[in-house]
Amino acid sequence: MNHWLVKSEPEAYSWADFVREGGTDWTGVRNYQARNNLQAMQPGDLALFYHSVSEKAVVGVAIVHAAHAPDATAEAGSPWVAVHLRPHAPLGRPVSLAALKADERLAQLGLLRQSRLSVTPVRPEEFDLILALAEG
Repeated sequence: MNHWLVKSEPEAYSWADFVREGGTDWTGVRNYQARNNLQAMQPGDLALFYHSVSEKAVVGVAIVHAAHAPDATAEAGSPWVAVHLRPHAPLGRPVSLAALKADERLAQLGLLRQSRLSVTPVRPEEFDLILALAEG
């Protein structure tokens, strides 16, 4: 199993929206590196759901339900893809960007190294550490 982090602006699409809908196709990614990460996702992989811009915190865990397919929001024949994600579990408490930056064990976290990238891989030990931070 691989682990990922996906970013969304909560004003556009929040964790609450995601849970209410029961899942979504993760569309609209228009960066080749992030697209490659979407293509690498497999059913059963877990992804941290990060609220960007206003909240700047990891708020939940999603599960990859279906592997990549053409992005329905892109022009036909384009290279863009989407994966289908479903809610897996909310975090006990959000883990803020400040908390992530403060923990030196997360210094190599993709979110911190490439902050503008919307889909990044997360090493298993980083994933577990973020879950532990959410538990207090």
